[in-house]
Amino acid sequence: MRVTPKRKSALYVIASVMMASLLIFTAGCGNTSQGKIVEGKVNVVTSFYPLYYMASEIGGDEVNVMNLIPTGVEPHDWTPKSLDLQNASKAQVLIYQGSGFEGWIDDFKKGLDSNSQVKLVEASTGISLIASEESEADHDHDHDGDAHDEAAEDHDHAAEEAHDHAHDHGGVDPHTWVSPKSALIMAKNVKQALVDADPAHESLYEERYQALHEKLEALDQQYMDQLADLSHREIVVSHQAFGYLARDYQLAQHSIMGLSPEAEPTAQELVRLSKLVKEQGLKYIFFEELVTDQLASTLANEADVETLVLNPLEGLTEQQEQAGDNYISLMERNLENLVKALK
Repeated sequence: MRVTPKRKSALYVIASVMMASLLIFTAGCGNTSQGKIVEGKVNVVTSFYPLYYMASEIGGDEVNVMNLIPTGVEPHDWTPKSLDLQNASKAQVLIYQGSGFEGWIDDFKKGLDSNSQVKLVEASTGISLIASEESEADHDHDHDGDAHDEAAEDHDHAAEEAHDHAHDHGGVDPHTWVSPKSALIMAKNVKQALVDADPAHESLYEERYQALHEKLEALDQQYMDQLADLSHREIVVSHQAFGYLARDYQLAQHSIMGLSPEAEPTAQELVRLSKLVKEQGLKYIFFEELVTDQLASTLANEADVETLVLNPLEGLTEQQEQAGDNYISLMERNLENLVKALK
């Protein structure tokens, strides 16, 4: 495809307008964390939805799980408040993703009460991490994540500093949970954290963990079986969140934006992806639900293809929560859409 100056200028304008719309869209989301300390239970704070799901499934009635990021909020847009520090300081366990996902975590730790007994657990421990420049071979633009560098007035100093680093992934792709194979490791880490905090109920945690482990193993097998013999292996996604999924199930990821969904694409990248879609004979471009789909739709229109949802599972929408969706059901839906797009 020949890119004329006029066409390139138009694509720059489109990209800029779409990113401005994204900022407006996400800025309107709430920022109130969920849950409060419950006496007589093991209080566990999780940093985002997949960890909340795992801790709730394994913890059962013995555990009170509080998720820092509210329903409907994209984690890259969220920063901790003073109440979050208070709850975490009083909890027995704080489980966070690690691998650079929570850019605010170091300052959050410093802001905890000096007498806090909370144990911090990094859920991605034990996973072979992908270097960010390797998670997508042909995606080489930098992103410093300053798009949302603003703090609410009621944030304390630690939270404000944390937001400045909210998009710093530390040179690795943090999105491990999007692969069932990685989720199996994360669930084991969550289970061990609960056992360490409450050894009296170890047998209950082990029993529930085994039930979750079986679900995740079955999910992994579904992915291996259904993705094995598809005619296409290339996926074009709005946000570079599927590197582990691609690695573990032999797919190739190409993203419109970077590791953060606010990383703005260049006009050249949009043209390159449009060319890739046409050359590979792809039928769909994937977008996600917690951010606007306008860039994906624009590229789909340019390449004359359709769009489908591929959920990075960073959080639930309000509709998904009300419908009773969870990690397993959404990952099964992802698989359905992958099969539809790649067959």
